[in-house]
Amino acid sequence: MYPFLHALILCLLWTSCSDALAGTLRVSVKNETGDVVPFRIHLKNDKGEVVKHSGLPFHHDHFVVPGELDQDLPGGMYTYEIEKGPEFEQISGAVTLPETGAKTVEVVIRRLANMNDRGWYSGDLHVHRPLDDIPLLVRAEELNVAPVISWWNQKNVWREREIPLTLTRPLEDSPVPQWINVMAGEDEREGGALLYFGLDQPLGIAAETREFPSSIMYLRKAVRQNPNVHIDIEKPFWWDVPAWVTTGEIDTIGLANNHMCRSGMYESEAWGFPRDTAELPPPNGNGYWTQHLYYHLLNCGFRIPPSAGSASGVLPNPVGYNRVYVNIEGEFTWEKWWDGLRAGRSFVTNGPLLELRANDQLPGSVFRAEEPQRITLSGTVISRDPLEAIEVIHDGKVLKTITPPTDSFDLPETEIILKESGWFLVRARVQNERTFRFASTAPFYAEIGDQPRYISRASVAFFQDWLEQRIARIRNRVSKEKQLQAILPEFEAARKFWEQRHREATAD
Repeated sequence: MYPFLHALILCLLWTSCSDALAGTLRVSVKNETGDVVPFRIHLKNDKGEVVKHSGLPFHHDHFVVPGELDQDLPGGMYTYEIEKGPEFEQISGAVTLPETGAKTVEVVIRRLANMNDRGWYSGDLHVHRPLDDIPLLVRAEELNVAPVISWWNQKNVWREREIPLTLTRPLEDSPVPQWINVMAGEDEREGGALLYFGLDQPLGIAAETREFPSSIMYLRKAVRQNPNVHIDIEKPFWWDVPAWVTTGEIDTIGLANNHMCRSGMYESEAWGFPRDTAELPPPNGNGYWTQHLYYHLLNCGFRIPPSAGSASGVLPNPVGYNRVYVNIEGEFTWEKWWDGLRAGRSFVTNGPLLELRANDQLPGSVFRAEEPQRITLSGTVISRDPLEAIEVIHDGKVLKTITPPTDSFDLPETEIILKESGWFLVRARVQNERTFRFASTAPFYAEIGDQPRYISRASVAFFQDWLEQRIARIRNRVSKEKQLQAILPEFEAARKFWEQRHREATAD
C-alpha cells in the first residue's frame, strides 16, 4: 500500500509541476495613434497545431481578441498571424514562450486604406456565427454591415430565444459605422441556396424533402411577407439559378462566395452545376467557373449586381473574408447601404481594394449614347498580396490587361471604346497558389443606338440547356406526382421565359 501511495503522490506532484510550467503569452495590438484595437489572430504551436482560446470567439484556425490577449500556454515556440480585415496590413511572426513567466508581443497594425473616408462601406452577407459573438467579430474585422443567418432550413435560433423588438442596430461606441441584423435567413436544399434579408420573422422552412416544396415557393412567400425583401443567390452555380433569375425577384448574386476560403479553395461545386475540371482545373477552377457563369447571366441582359459572403461558422473563413464594398454619398445609413448594393455601386473582394470609376461614374452606371462611347477608366488598387493582373472584362471576354507596376498603385487612365450595347467590369487577380483571391467591380452598362441591352444567343442557349438538365433531375428525384405538379409549373414558366429571351437576342 505504501509504495502505491508514494507513487501516487509523486504522480500528483509531477502533474502539479507540469501544470505550473506554463508561460503567459500577452499580445497587445494598437493602431498608429496608439489606441488598443480588436483583432483576429491565427496562433500555432511548434508542431503547426492550431491554438484555441476557450474564452474568446474561436472558429477553425483563428479567434478574435478585444485588443489585448492574455493566454496561459505550455512553454515553446509559437507562430502568429494578426489581421484586421483588408484595410490593414497583415503581421506575422514567432515568439518563444518560457516555461514560466510571461512573454509580451506588442504590435502596431498599420492601416493601408480608410475606405469609409472614401465613401465605401463593407458588408458580409453570409455569417453563421453565434449572435452573442457578433459585436466583437465585427469590430475585429472592421466590417460595417453584418446581417447574421439566424434561421437556416431546420435550424432556427428563435425557437429557443425571444425575437428582439429591434432586429437591426448599430454597435455602440464604435469608431466607424457598424450595424448588425439578427434576422437573415437561408434556404439551402437540392436546388441550391437563397439568402433572405429584411424579413421580420423566419420563413418557417420545413421541407418534406430536398426538392419539395420548391425553393421558388418560399421565394414567393418571402415577397408576400415583405415586398422589399432582399434576395441573394448565394452562389452562381446552384442548379436552380436558371429558374430563380426568371422570377424578377433576385437582387444580388454571390460572386465572392464561401468556396473561396482564406487558406484554400472548396474545389468542387458541391451538389451544384458542375464545371469541366479538365478545362478549369483545381485549385482555382471553381473561382473562374463562378465568374464564367455570372458573365453568362450578364450576357443574357440581366443586371444583377454581385455580392459577397464568407459563411464563417460553416466554412473555415473569418467573418468578412469575402466582402462587398458599397459606395454611399453622404452619411452612412443601413437603408442607403442596401440601396447602393441593389444599384450595383459596389465592388466585391477577398483581398485587393479596387476603387474604380468609368468617366468619373461609379459601377452600376449606364452609359447611353447614339454613337460609340469612349470610356476612360481611373482608380486605385491596394493589395497586400502580389498582384497578377488588372483586367477589363467586356461582354464576358478580357478586353484589356494592365500589368501592375506594384501591389498598390493608381490605375493609369485607360481608354476603351464601346461600339455596341453591352457591359464591362474591372477585375484584379492576385498571385496565390492556394485560393482564388481577387476583386471585381460591379458591372457598368452601355446602351448604344437603338439596342438597349446586349443579349447573347449562345449565353441564352447555355441556360436553356442547364434548365432542361435541372427539370430532368427533378423528375428523376421526385416520385410523387402531386409534388411534381406543385414543383414543375415554375420551371415550365422559366422555360417559356428563356424561349422568349432567345427570340430577343441581339448577338450570337
